[in-house]
Amino acid sequence: MHSEPVRRTSGSGVDWKGLGYLISILSVLFLGAVAWPKSGAPWWHMPAVIIGMGTSIMGMACRYKAHRDQQREISKTKAEARRS
Repeated sequence: MHSEPVRRTSGSGVDWKGLGYLISILSVLFLGAVAWPKSGAPWWHMPAVIIGMGTSIMGMACRYKAHRDQQREISKTKAEARRS
């Protein structure tokens, strides 16, 4: 049986999708700071801003996890194909 080392081919080594999600999270925090309710705002503004920021960040985290899972599956499939 022929055995070959598995080589990882990566371009620049930067996970651009992950970096994009981190930048999006940072932007949510900045936008949340600007949208933070001022005194005299209705009581529901603060929970709405907090929930909106939290759900946006959770959504980005879920998408990034799905991206990482997909990348692992691709790497696994490529490694299996090379072994065959």
